[in-house]
Amino acid sequence: MEIRVLPLPAEAKKKKYTDESQLGFGKIFTDRLFIAEWKTGQGWVDARIEPYAPFQLDPACTVLHYAQEIFEGLKAYRWKDGSVALFRPEMNARRFNHSADRMCMPEVPEELFLKGVAELVKLEADWIPTAPGTSLYIRPTLIAVDPYLGVKPADHYYFYVILSPVGAYYAGGFNPVKIMVEDKYVRAVPGGTGEAKTGGNYASSLKSGMEAKQKGFDQVLWLDGMERRYIEEVGAMNMFFAYGDKVVTAPLEGTILNGVTRNSVITLAAELGFTVDERKVDIDTIMADIKSGKITEAFGSGTAAVITPVGALCYKDENVTLGNGGVGRLTQKLYDTLTGIQTGELADKFGWVRKL
Repeated sequence: MEIRVLPLPAEAKKKKYTDESQLGFGKIFTDRLFIAEWKTGQGWVDARIEPYAPFQLDPACTVLHYAQEIFEGLKAYRWKDGSVALFRPEMNARRFNHSADRMCMPEVPEELFLKGVAELVKLEADWIPTAPGTSLYIRPTLIAVDPYLGVKPADHYYFYVILSPVGAYYAGGFNPVKIMVEDKYVRAVPGGTGEAKTGGNYASSLKSGMEAKQKGFDQVLWLDGMERRYIEEVGAMNMFFAYGDKVVTAPLEGTILNGVTRNSVITLAAELGFTVDERKVDIDTIMADIKSGKITEAFGSGTAAVITPVGALCYKDENVTLGNGGVGRLTQKLYDTLTGIQTGELADKFGWVRKL
């Protein structure tokens, strides 16, 4: 599909950031966005890049009432040679369509997804920050915009992409976080929408996250929704535990996200000589194995933070420390390797980088 590029009037140009250390995460947006529309009987039409501006939506539109919405998150990096690279965008496109299928929304052709992202990033390349730890965050989104209050899949959708120059996800740097194990609320249940990247999953997690922060914790570790026993995600990330030369993470059984970073971690860990075990593991075993020293380190993985080291866990008011409470050897190696490949500092032997 041809993508039209609409003019960017002088008055639509935004004042660009001047201090990359103050970027934060997801607070600043670039001059343009990409958008295409899907309509019943027509399919995908009118792909265009236009000035960033608010949408005018009918108060009755489907997304506001029945939450037909999905999104993705990926990043663009400016390399030292001036080139721009994306990290595994094809995986994001495929997961986006997996989410669309679960939410009864039209799939976005992978070519359209990738072309829309690439053309927008190329036009907005001047917004990509270059300081260590910074990047251009990319947010593809699909929403239902029918003005109709009946409960059914919509007939009209917007697929759009916006861009945000971001700093490090954690302002305090690459430091271990304290995790509260949630045994009251649940994130997802078998047969639900846990493996779809849809906004409702995140909205339902906010209360637990706020309560954890009030108690002095940084994130929530979710247990399964049936028995509240097995480890699932940590915050909005996939969770890993290291047993010496073995790495354990929850299996993909419909309740957790098939993370792009998760997949990359599994590949890298195997490359580094670790055995990767995707299996259910219960929280009582985790606590006992941390206390005995069998678990040597733990970390979360996700697009925004890449790798997040875990220093301490609290379950039913019992606190345990991972190793010496610092960043583990494997955690550091994975972070350095992933960010090195993403920024061009290390060779990409896996073919993960897509240069623009």
